[in-house]
Amino acid sequence: MADDVLSQSEIDKLLSAISTGDVSAEEIKKEDEQKKVKVYDFKRPDKFSKDQIRTLYMLHENFARLLNTYLSTHLRTMVNVEVASVEQLTYQEFIQSLTNPSVIGVVAVPPLKGNIIMEINTGISFSIIDRVLGGKGENTIKPRVLTEIEIAIMRRVIDRALDQLKEVWTNVVRFEPKLEATEDNPQFVQIVPPSDMVVIITLQMKVGDVEGFMNICMPYLVLEPVMSKLTTTFWVASSVSREDNPEQVEVLKRRIEKTYVPFIVELGEINISIREFLTLGFGDVLQLDTKVKDELRCKVGTHTKFYCRPGTSGKRSAVQITRVAPEGDEDTDE
Repeated sequence: MADDVLSQSEIDKLLSAISTGDVSAEEIKKEDEQKKVKVYDFKRPDKFSKDQIRTLYMLHENFARLLNTYLSTHLRTMVNVEVASVEQLTYQEFIQSLTNPSVIGVVAVPPLKGNIIMEINTGISFSIIDRVLGGKGENTIKPRVLTEIEIAIMRRVIDRALDQLKEVWTNVVRFEPKLEATEDNPQFVQIVPPSDMVVIITLQMKVGDVEGFMNICMPYLVLEPVMSKLTTTFWVASSVSREDNPEQVEVLKRRIEKTYVPFIVELGEINISIREFLTLGFGDVLQLDTKVKDELRCKVGTHTKFYCRPGTSGKRSAVQITRVAPEGDEDTDE
């Protein structure tokens, strides 16, 4: 039986051709009996299945979101990071596709053996450096080799990106990424033989108005011990089990309960001019906008959460909570 399934329109056309005599049943039978040949390139053997490529794509979609959050906060500008493609190539093809110069980080990932590569093109690199140094993030510099100070800035960015990468790979394998070296010439980076297969995760990045790419190169030899875990079923199952783990919920709850937040009781407000402020002296009296019988605002951080009345508890000043502030509710607090 043939593996291919015909659509209804194809079946109708086939029956019509047989009825008119254009095609005979014997000819169709002979075609089915012929051996089907699939082209296979021994120079580029497929090491990663479609399911594994799909899993890597989903993994690094999470990585893109985490990296997007970090860069937006760190650079204080609009940043967009998304996965452009995941494909398998030979290492030589990957190296030849990189521009010279580039910002290339060679990363060790123990306990996995071997190294991976994290490459950021110079356009995005100079935009990030410009923002870190107080600029607008514009890329007005022609491609060139980075200076020592610029390399130090990019090493810090790559280190933080590796922290995000470590987090998204936790469900598959726990590794400790460490940036071992940086290079600007792709030809000087040789982590595996040229003919070895690697998987390339390409991320499209936009920092302000500057667009570019980040490439993560993972050799098959590095991922070989965990290839059985690179399946959609395993990844989704491990994600669900982690989310439903009550122990982690309790740990998170305990940490939140130990978090310190400022609790401020605001006695009142007054608006004065700078001239009046400069003339203030010892003994001057400022009349606030609250009265003796008015409730005072209780602020947690910068938001009003409660109302209270002042008083004493023993020999100490105290307040008594009278009601919850409507604007302090979670559903309305912005």
